[in-house]
Amino acid sequence: MTLLLEHIFLGIVQGLTEFLPISSTGHLVLFRQLFGLQEIGLLFDTMLHFGTLIAIAIVFWPHIKELATNPFGKMARLLIVGTIPTAVIGLAFEDYFEEISRTGATIGWEFLATGVILWTVESMPKGKRTLDQISYTDALFIGTLQGAAILPAISRSGLTIAGSLLRGIERADAARFSFLLSLPAILGASALQTVKLVKQPVETAALAPMLVGTICAAIAGYFAIRWMMKVISTGSMKGFAIYVWILGAIILALQYGFL
Repeated sequence: MTLLLEHIFLGIVQGLTEFLPISSTGHLVLFRQLFGLQEIGLLFDTMLHFGTLIAIAIVFWPHIKELATNPFGKMARLLIVGTIPTAVIGLAFEDYFEEISRTGATIGWEFLATGVILWTVESMPKGKRTLDQISYTDALFIGTLQGAAILPAISRSGLTIAGSLLRGIERADAARFSFLLSLPAILGASALQTVKLVKQPVETAALAPMLVGTICAAIAGYFAIRWMMKVISTGSMKGFAIYVWILGAIILALQYGFL
């Protein structure tokens, strides 16, 4: 696979799987191992996250504009409260989770766990609480789950949407809060990566393919968010549960020599 095609492919995978409840990191680790792709590197990883930020900004621009004009309002405070446990977990276990992501040894089990979570919440009664009724306790609980999703094949969007549904939040607003909560998490992770990048040389020859991959991540992410909002509002996540169960089972079968 040429360098440009590899970056396009990884950009599309990142954009789709960041917002569908099937784990972006788990898929990137899996595809690297299956196709013998190179480590994407810190710069490209940062750029991919920037692409997903663009997608969120476009879809949720009215909410972001409101946050910008009212930075001390309730939603801004909820996002801060929800981000605190995510940041604490991420910083405390950063090295450990980076090692797990590098080896990919546990992604099969994590895909299976993601499926169980999605299937379980879909079997629960529907909540009726709206975005305006989300409490600080809700935000803290959902943010803690987002922190737990640092495991490579545990879906961040799946876990935070599931957490919102468990708290009785209406389905469409559960998805909205999940995606809004990802903004400070992705921004924070990108900021830390940018600090690390200062100490690393940049290969200018790879910048053009990286930029193309970033654009692909933004486009794929936009359509993934739009589709996911429809699925949450009128459909079911059980199809995603079945998908990650099959994927996890195949990975484990390969790891343990059954295939």
